[in-house]
Amino acid sequence: MNRRDILIEHATTNNLKDITVTIPKHKITAVTGVSGSGKSSLVFSTLAAQSQRSVNASYSAYVQQLLPKYPAPSVGRMEHVPFSLVVGQKPIGGNARSTVGTYSDLYTSLRLLFSRMAKPFIGYSMAYSFNTPSGMCPKCQGLGFVRDIAPESLLDMSMSLNQGAVRFPTFQPGGWRLTRYTESGFFNNDVPLKDWSAASLELLLHGKKQKPVHPSAQWHSSASYEGLIPRIEKTIEKSMTNRDSHAYEKDIARISQIGTCPACKGSRLNDKARSSKIEGTSITDCSSMSIQGLLDWANRLNAGSSKVIVGAMTAKLANLIEVGLGYLSLDRTTTTLSGGETQRLKLANFLNSPLNDILYIFDEPSIGLHPHDLSGVAQIFQGLRDKGNTLVMVDHDPDLIKIADHIIDLGPEGGKNGGTVTMQGSYAELLSSNTKTGQALRNPGMLSQQTAPSNEFITITNVTKHNLDNVTARLPKRRLTVVTGVAGSGKSTLIAEGLLRQHHGIMLDQKPVHATNRSNLLTYLGVFDMLRDDFASATHKEPSMFSYNGKGGCPVCKGKGMITLDIAYLGETSTRCEECDGVRYSKQALQYRDRGLNIAQALALTAQEAQRLYPKSLGSAMRHLQEVGLPYLSIGQSLNTLSGGELQRLKLAKLLMNETTDLLVLDEPTSGLHESNIQQIIDLLKVIIDKRGITVVVIEHNLRFIGQADWIIDVGPGAGKQGGRILSEGPVQQLIADGHSFTAEALRAYYRNEPHAASSRAMVALS
Repeated sequence: MNRRDILIEHATTNNLKDITVTIPKHKITAVTGVSGSGKSSLVFSTLAAQSQRSVNASYSAYVQQLLPKYPAPSVGRMEHVPFSLVVGQKPIGGNARSTVGTYSDLYTSLRLLFSRMAKPFIGYSMAYSFNTPSGMCPKCQGLGFVRDIAPESLLDMSMSLNQGAVRFPTFQPGGWRLTRYTESGFFNNDVPLKDWSAASLELLLHGKKQKPVHPSAQWHSSASYEGLIPRIEKTIEKSMTNRDSHAYEKDIARISQIGTCPACKGSRLNDKARSSKIEGTSITDCSSMSIQGLLDWANRLNAGSSKVIVGAMTAKLANLIEVGLGYLSLDRTTTTLSGGETQRLKLANFLNSPLNDILYIFDEPSIGLHPHDLSGVAQIFQGLRDKGNTLVMVDHDPDLIKIADHIIDLGPEGGKNGGTVTMQGSYAELLSSNTKTGQALRNPGMLSQQTAPSNEFITITNVTKHNLDNVTARLPKRRLTVVTGVAGSGKSTLIAEGLLRQHHGIMLDQKPVHATNRSNLLTYLGVFDMLRDDFASATHKEPSMFSYNGKGGCPVCKGKGMITLDIAYLGETSTRCEECDGVRYSKQALQYRDRGLNIAQALALTAQEAQRLYPKSLGSAMRHLQEVGLPYLSIGQSLNTLSGGELQRLKLAKLLMNETTDLLVLDEPTSGLHESNIQQIIDLLKVIIDKRGITVVVIEHNLRFIGQADWIIDVGPGAGKQGGRILSEGPVQQLIADGHSFTAEALRAYYRNEPHAASSRAMVALS
C-alpha cells in the first residue's frame, strides 16, 4: 500500500460488515460482486458521500444548505480521499426542447459564433435560441413539430354534450371544463352532435375567445368561451414543455397526430434566425449536420476574432467523436437517444478536462453499450488515469473489469448475506479466485446449439423510422430472440416502431422504478394489502392499523423510521427514530401479532421466508421474486435502498405477476446485473417460454445472453447513418461462423478466447 492511497477502515454502511479496503491512487479500481452485495454502499454511500461532504464542509453554513445533502457514512476512518466527480446511472433528463446541442452546450457556442460572424446581423446569441421568443418559430413555439387534433378522435358524434360527447379528461359530464360549453348558452346540450349544424360544430371545436351573449345562470361572470381545440392545445403545449406534466399524455396521443412544423420545416427557429448565415450556412444547417460534418465545417472557417469560440467548439466536437458519437446531430432530441448514446454523451464531458488528481466515480458505465463501444470507453478511462486521476467504477462487464489495475470483490451473496470483501487484487487473481465473480468470468455460459427453427415466424415489415429505411425482419414464435448491434444501430427503433406497432405485445423498458422510502417491495408488487388483511383478520383490527403510512405509523417520525433535523444554516441531519427504533410503527401497532410476529417483524422476513409463512396471501408474489433471483430481499425493504440490478429484476417479477401476453419484449434486462444473475434471467426466460408458450424478444449487448439465444437479429453495421441494416438473421452458431459484424467478432472473442478487437472483416463491413 502506498502511504497516500485511499484508505477506508471499518465501514458498516448499510449491509457492509466492518470492512477495510485500500484504493490505489492514479489507478483504475473496479468494484465487483453480485447485485446487493454492497458495491453501492461502499463506493457511493461511503467513498463518494465522504468526499462530497468534505468538500461541502469547506463552504459557509449558508452555502452548505444550498448544496446537495449526503448522509454521513458509517465508517471508522477514511484517509487521503480526494475531490470526486460522480457519474451515475441516472438517464439524461429532458423533454422536447432538450437536444444534443443544448445538453452538451455546443448549441450555446454555435449561437455565440453566429451572433459574432453571421450576416445579416440579427441580434445577440439569444436571437438564435429556439427556447426564447426572440428566436423560436411562432407556429410551433420552438418545438419543431405541431400536433393536429383529430375531431373524430376527440368527439363521439352519437352522444350529446350531457352524455359525454367530448372524449378528454375534465370535459366529461361533471367535469369543470365541460361547463365552459354546456353553460355558455351556445348549444343544445341534449342533442347528439351528429344532428348539429356545421356552424355549431365549428364553434364548439374552433370558436375564438369571446364572452357568451346569453349564458346560463351557472356561467362564471369573469369566464371566457374558447373552442375545444385551442383550449386543449394549450394543455398539450404545457405537457410537452414541462417534464413534470404528464397527466394527459396518453389522452393527447389518442386524439392527435404529430407532424413536422410547416412554418420552420422542423428547424424550430423563426425566419429571421434562419436567414442569418456564415459563409452561406445557417445555424439550422449546422444543427442538422452530423457532429463529424460540423467539425469539418468549423475547421474550414476563417474565424478571425472568433477563433477562441471556434477552438472551444471544435474541442467539444472532437470529444463526442472520440466516444463514438460523430454520427449524431446537435438537433437530435435527447429523449430519442439510446441508453448507450446517453452514457457516452455524459462521458464526453470529462474528456480534455484540465483538472488533475481527481477521483472519478462511475456507476456501471457499461450499461447500454455494445462490446465494440466499450473499447472506446476503456480508452477514455485509461486516458483519464494516465493524466494523473484516480478512477473507481462499479461494473459487471468482463471487458471493463479486465482493464482495472485493482479489483475489490464484495459478497458472497446479496443483502444480509453480502457486505464482506471476498477478494482484493489483480484481474488475474480475481479470475483464479473462488468468488462468484471469478467463477462467472471463467464460465462464459453454454453456447446455444439451436439450428434454424421450423416453427412459425413473426414478420416485421417495411419499417422506416430514424435510420431504418424499409427494413424487414423475422423471428421465430415461442423462442428466445436477441436483437443486437452497436449503440445507435437501430435496434430499439426496429422493435418499438416495427415489432410492437405491427404485433400486440408487452415491453419491459429501461424506465426507472419510482423509488422512495415510503414504498417497499410489497407496495410495488401490489400485495401489501393482503398482508395487512391477514393481520386484521388475526387481530380483529382495521387494516390501516398495520400501515406505517396510515393509522399504525409511529407518531414521532410519521412512519419514516428516521428523524430529519434541519437547523437553520447547518443543513439536514437524519437519525434513526428513537421512539420506534426505525421500524416505522407505533407501539400500539406492534402489540398485535399474527403467526407469532408483529407487523414490523413480518416485514423483516426475506421473500423466501415470507413464502413459507404466508403461502396463501404472499406465496405467488414471493415465488416470482425468487424466480428473478431476489429471495434474499426483505419484503418491507424500501425501494430507494435497492441497487439498479435489483430494481431491474423487481420490474420483471411484477410484469410476470400481472401480465399475460403471447409476446414479451425486454429492453436490456441485464442492466446492472452480475454475470451469475444474468444466467438466472436467461434460465428464467427459457422456463417462461416453455411453460407459457410465449415469444420473448430481448434487446441486449451482453455476450453471455446473446450466445444462449435461439435466434439473433444483428443490426448495424455502425451507428446512425452507418447503421439501420439487418446484417444477420438466424441461429447464433450461424452468426459466429459466417458473421462479419462487430457482434460476430465479439462473440468469437468471447467464446473462443480470441483477442477482443474488431477484425478487418468488421471494418470492411462498416465501410
